[in-house]
Amino acid sequence: MAGMDIFFLVFSVLGGLALFIFGMNVMTEGLRTAAGSQLRVILAKTTGNRMLGIALGTGLGFLVQSSAATVMLVGFINAGLMSLLQSIPAMLGANIGTTISMQLISFKLGAYCYFAITLGFIINMVARGVKARSMGRALLGFGLLFLGMNVMSDAIRPHRETLAPLLLSADGATIKGMLIGVLFSTAFTGIIQSSGATIGMVFAMISAGVITSFQQAYPIVLGANVGTCATALLGSIGTNIEARRSAVSHLLFNIFSAVVGILTAPLFYRYIHLTSGDLIHQAANANTIKMVATALMVLPFAGIHARIVRALTPSRTPAPENSFLDSELIPTPETAISAAVQELQRIARVCARSMRLNADLLFDPSKKILQAIKLNEGVINEIKTAMKDYLTKLGHRQLSERQAIIILHLDRCMTDIERIGDHIEQIADISWARRQKKSEAIFDEQSFSEMFALYEKALQVLCLVIESLDIKQGDFQDIAKRILAMRDEYITLNIETRSRFIGKIARQEMPPLCGMYYAGYLSAFERIVKHSKSIALAEQQPQFLIKRGKLGQVAPQAPDYKPPELVDPNDFLDRLQSERYM
Repeated sequence: MAGMDIFFLVFSVLGGLALFIFGMNVMTEGLRTAAGSQLRVILAKTTGNRMLGIALGTGLGFLVQSSAATVMLVGFINAGLMSLLQSIPAMLGANIGTTISMQLISFKLGAYCYFAITLGFIINMVARGVKARSMGRALLGFGLLFLGMNVMSDAIRPHRETLAPLLLSADGATIKGMLIGVLFSTAFTGIIQSSGATIGMVFAMISAGVITSFQQAYPIVLGANVGTCATALLGSIGTNIEARRSAVSHLLFNIFSAVVGILTAPLFYRYIHLTSGDLIHQAANANTIKMVATALMVLPFAGIHARIVRALTPSRTPAPENSFLDSELIPTPETAISAAVQELQRIARVCARSMRLNADLLFDPSKKILQAIKLNEGVINEIKTAMKDYLTKLGHRQLSERQAIIILHLDRCMTDIERIGDHIEQIADISWARRQKKSEAIFDEQSFSEMFALYEKALQVLCLVIESLDIKQGDFQDIAKRILAMRDEYITLNIETRSRFIGKIARQEMPPLCGMYYAGYLSAFERIVKHSKSIALAEQQPQFLIKRGKLGQVAPQAPDYKPPELVDPNDFLDRLQSERYM
């Protein structure tokens, strides 16, 4: 081939691959948004039953691909919402689900790609509901995915006779060819982090006539399943040891699955034609059969699999604290409320750890420290969602007057803690930006010392919040009073510090840019204390207590609620028809 032919071939294939990956990402994001918080609920339901776990994991893998599903699992384990053992069935199912999505792509729907793109675009632009627009984006991504396959196939087809010999070294008909194909596919998939894209390229090369036998396609399919584990491994960096073990568990299973696939290759070569006469469908069918068979082989031995993973990833760090939000406690409201308070304390400790890391970040602009704070913020957000779902379920029980009111306070406290996490992350962002060689952003020693004193006081307030949420205490009110008293001390110190800081700006002893960063720190500290005060005020309410005599008492489901008739909008909107509002 001439130089220009090679140039256009390479970039046509890369462009088609980019379209395929972009389309897959758009489709996945659309489906994920359409499912909403139900994805988290689906995963939460996998913790009790292995067969249910593998079934729901299969659905999740079909929607968002195994690598994305495993990253979600890593996040849930990092948040303490799921254990390594509980995640294994869902992980196995996610791998099966991805092969099923490849079954869908194996159908030759390329001719309809423009129809899907047009219809998806129209739905996304016209539809009002979030779910409808998300489904439109999913359809748009689906069309782009097939358009990418068409581009790759059309670019390769004129050069199939030139390219076909290049694949002979990766032919699975020999052991050497099998290993070369698997290793190359693993490396390629690890780079692009999408097994779907690699298998999509296989389908495109089959359509173009470059791959003409199942033996050529099979090693690439096996390697793609191993290479996609890179996404979860990268996503687990900086997480706790159990979350990292989940990513290793995913890798270990797919290596096992690939080894089984290699050992059973002669059976596939001999009988795969019975599943379909079309080579693309044969590749998709082999992928599904191999994954289902190996998943069912591992599922009964999930406990052994977890122990092997732990043996391969030893750690002196103790396992992270698990979530107290157990759905089995919902029928006993007082016990469930006690668990919710413990969960608030657990997540407040995560906030305090991030707040402490911010002190290190002030002196050492380390990306590792920043990443740890960001990951903790992700944990806080996950637990907030879990707490909302938990309290919603609890609200469907027949509660006492006090229980009905305290879950309102718990919901408010969870929001306050989540906002504290946001402001802690904001402090980290300020420190990271301030350390980027901006000489105007360096504080003088006195200003830094005064700012650090406010940081210490805010951290002390947050530590008191943690102490106040200890259910072993007789009541919550005493420490809540101490929080409010320390908050008053903070306000006095804050006013004095702000006054001196503003004076320095006015006297031009501090440049405006430095003042902006300084004000950002002080505002974040102040908001952390403000939300801590909100928690203390909730704890001071007479309903905020645990009645130990009611622990374990079962409450029936609340009777069906009959909502009142909707109000007439005109009765309220007519009040706004005045010039002063215009």
